[in-house]
Amino acid sequence: MNKINKILVKLSNRYASKWVVLLFDLCLVVFTFFLAYLIRYNFEISFDLEKFFLQIPFVLIAATISFFIVSSHRGVVRFTGVKDVVNIVVGINLLATILIISTYVSRQYKYDSIFDIAGSVIYIHLLLNVFFLIGAKFFIKSIYHSIISDHHLMNKNGHKILIYGAGNSGMVTYEAITNDSKSNIEIFGFIDDNVKKIGKKINLLEVYDPKKITTEFIEKHKIDEIIISIQVISSERLLEITKEFLAKSIKVKITPPVQQWIDGDLQVSQIKDVNIEDLLGREPISIKNPVLVEEYDNKVILVSGAAGSIGSEIARKLTKFNYKKLILVDVAESPLYDLQQEFIQNDIKQFEVIVADVRNTVRMNQIFASYRPQFVFHAAAYKHVPLMENNPYEAVSVNVSGTINMSNLAIKFGVNKFVMISTDKAVNPTNVMGATKRIAELYISCLNKKGNTKFITTRFGNVLGSNGSVIPLFKKQIEKGGPLTVTHKDITRYFMTIPEACSLVLEAAAMGNGGEIFVFDMGKSVKIFDLAVNMITLSGLNYPTDIDIKITGLRPGEKIYEELLANGENTRPTYHEKIMIAKSKKIDTKVTLNLIIELHQNNPKCQTLDIVSKIKEIVPEYISNNSKFEVLDSPRN
Repeated sequence: MNKINKILVKLSNRYASKWVVLLFDLCLVVFTFFLAYLIRYNFEISFDLEKFFLQIPFVLIAATISFFIVSSHRGVVRFTGVKDVVNIVVGINLLATILIISTYVSRQYKYDSIFDIAGSVIYIHLLLNVFFLIGAKFFIKSIYHSIISDHHLMNKNGHKILIYGAGNSGMVTYEAITNDSKSNIEIFGFIDDNVKKIGKKINLLEVYDPKKITTEFIEKHKIDEIIISIQVISSERLLEITKEFLAKSIKVKITPPVQQWIDGDLQVSQIKDVNIEDLLGREPISIKNPVLVEEYDNKVILVSGAAGSIGSEIARKLTKFNYKKLILVDVAESPLYDLQQEFIQNDIKQFEVIVADVRNTVRMNQIFASYRPQFVFHAAAYKHVPLMENNPYEAVSVNVSGTINMSNLAIKFGVNKFVMISTDKAVNPTNVMGATKRIAELYISCLNKKGNTKFITTRFGNVLGSNGSVIPLFKKQIEKGGPLTVTHKDITRYFMTIPEACSLVLEAAAMGNGGEIFVFDMGKSVKIFDLAVNMITLSGLNYPTDIDIKITGLRPGEKIYEELLANGENTRPTYHEKIMIAKSKKIDTKVTLNLIIELHQNNPKCQTLDIVSKIKEIVPEYISNNSKFEVLDSPRN
């Protein structure tokens, strides 16, 4: 057995030389050429054998030229796929074309030679080549995978799976698994909701009715996993299927959307567990814009707040471009160090990591003077609503004063574009954090005409998986056995993934001309209570029997419903259907600037109530909710 194992390991790690593949193909071409003559002459050797043998070298030369043109001999036989088949067919047709042209020329000039091959022989030869060349490669591929797969199943703890979906996507998943020679997965069958497919067989595998997949069925056939492979499926239906099978103690996975497949092909490694992102109830936002490549080419780019969830992902996405220098600035030393090590391990070049505070004007001036950035992505901010409600001084210091420092330096040093990351909590704010972010928006909009720098704002909702977001909190609470804490049963939020949020930022920088506030069409808002129930379900547990949900009451400054547009704002479209520009109501730039600068300069000297009072003066729509600062709204109501 050990000898067999060693032989099979060597076999799986070795590949046939391209010259061996070419020789094999040429041998088949000669064989099919002889067979074509036999078929043409009714399987009697009544043709000129001497002429036939003289034609073989010419046919071999023509075939070699054809196969070299399409490089069909370079393909790895064990991984033969549709593209390889197309290549072979093109090569075979090139061979037939060469033979037809040589025959035509030979007959045109009435020169009876080895180049004159009967047209019927050429066409029969072409068809036989298609059958034998393609068939031989798939036969070898099948034998190889059969041997290797049997070996893996014998030597590993292989597991059986059912593919939910017997359509095109299900077949792609089937092919991806069966073509992976190192996989120890055995496909038992398919499941489908379509009654017309139930009971039929695909590649000798039965299509089952979902109702038939009972606990007894799973135990009897030792099914370990269900892979959901349906490209168009609602979040409700996905949750329903997931919940049904998790309740039967069977793992559930899902294939990713087609746009995420690698070079159009699904890889087994891409099949993943069902995540909460899959249950958002909206299509993932995909942004592909070739303009971005030119936009960031040979540019010096600075990212503030680079150690945070958004800032670090912006930095990662920027590494895909041919930038000149990437400057990563943050005051948080440990996470910045982690990002630095990540970049080093990924062999990313031309980046600098700087521990610095955006509030420190002198230090930031030194950084701008040293590196002369052409793009600034300003992600540095305090974002936790309850913390900032109790610390308005710090909220103003970072969110307002930090933005003032960075934007003023952008004008001073001639930065091309300044992109600020804002939040939906800046819309009709009910808390200090949201109001300070709104002030930051107002300040950079006032600066837009002051210099050559184009100031752009991106405004989006909650980011799944970001530091301090509800998803990591729920995961920790589930690990501890619950309960999950939700502030209000009706509270809703808009959600997007971190990559989506950062794609918006990079897209905004490319399309922005200055002064815009970009907002996302993020679909439906999500009830946090439902999100909590779904996360319990995805953990293989039940609500409320296994884990309960506790309603704790709204926190200071917290809204039940979030908004993406303020009163008096509406939107106009951009070239991307999911990105819009908020048309803000007009403001008195001079008055607004003076008020913001006064807040910035006097913030260290003011008491808490004075700070919040000044914030409310700058942002009239800021009405406190469930907060001690509601007292400041009374005279204005």
